[in-house]
Amino acid sequence: MSLTFHWFLPTNGDGRDIVGGGHGVATGAAGAIRPPSVTYLGQIARSAEQLGFAGALTPTGAWCEDAWLTTAMLTEVTERLKFLVAFRPGFISPTLSAQMAATFQRQSQGRLLLNVVTGGESAEQRAYGDFLDKAQRYERTGEFLDIVTRLWRGETVTTRGAHLQVEGAKLTALPEPVPDIYFGGSSSQAVGVAARYADVYLTWGEPPAQVAEKLHKVEAEATRHGRKPRLGVRLHTISRDTSEQAWRQADYLMERVTDEMIDKVQDGLSRSESEGQQRMRALHNQGGRRDLEIYPNLWAGVGLVRGGAGTSLVGSHEEVANLIEEYARVGITEFILSGYPHLEEAYWFGEGVLPILEKRGLWRDPAPRRADTQTTTPFAPTHVTPSTREKIAAS
Repeated sequence: MSLTFHWFLPTNGDGRDIVGGGHGVATGAAGAIRPPSVTYLGQIARSAEQLGFAGALTPTGAWCEDAWLTTAMLTEVTERLKFLVAFRPGFISPTLSAQMAATFQRQSQGRLLLNVVTGGESAEQRAYGDFLDKAQRYERTGEFLDIVTRLWRGETVTTRGAHLQVEGAKLTALPEPVPDIYFGGSSSQAVGVAARYADVYLTWGEPPAQVAEKLHKVEAEATRHGRKPRLGVRLHTISRDTSEQAWRQADYLMERVTDEMIDKVQDGLSRSESEGQQRMRALHNQGGRRDLEIYPNLWAGVGLVRGGAGTSLVGSHEEVANLIEEYARVGITEFILSGYPHLEEAYWFGEGVLPILEKRGLWRDPAPRRADTQTTTPFAPTHVTPSTREKIAAS
């Protein structure tokens, strides 16, 4: 088994503290001091590529930069890294979405992955002109993915659904390869859509036993449709040379979070319609600072001031690798990770944990191995003749 690791692009800003907000909560709840410029995000993307991450997730929502535009720009400053673009079906037509994905694949030489986000916050959906309720949004997502996947197969599609309709829709050029669809959600509606269309089902980082319970439901439903999606988890990470150093960093992040920040974010997240979000909140008792290590080396502190993924792998490189192995044993094969700041934490994990997993036979660098074509040591001194010395001195 070879595990796949993706990193995260903080298109809402980055910093040395937890950058709060998102998922229906105004951003800026805690300190973003590095703006999400193409220059800075390019640094993160190139570092992730160098370290051996396969791809990088970009979020979607009013609280961050647009994922399509940002990642399209970043393809120009990277070579291999894939971009897991989060987008919400229903904001643009399925035919246009299929066409955009096909264009991205051609222009990037096949580096697009798609994270389909139905949307769990009605207030934010309404700001974009979407007035469907949660159940209707999942119905529309199913209709959307049915049209898009048929178009990618080269079909001419005419359909009239409860929410979407197209007539004579067809792509003039198909994506090559067809981008994988990543899809998450804890509700029964989400599981139903994932079972039919997801190539990778994603969950947020609950303890392994809870993750296993959720994954079994998805696998059972997918089997009914003759499908077997891969399984992935979204987590943060704080990995250091020793366990003490890692927990010291977690304590530092928590010291920078005020009770006022926690109350503000938790008040917003309490109104979320997302079942997954409520499961995240339950892990830290809806804002409590105590008992945040909810499982050995799994910390729920980030979720106090950030919507969405709220748990972190925390420990020595060896301990973090051990917990990753636990997730792998319950069926997880893809990991989407992040940490504050994203540039530095990519190196801590990439240089600390990935080599351990490689030695255990659980990970292989996706970059092609390059043969060393150099015949001399790169920094070997050049022989200088006496006549050459004289010319240099004269100049």
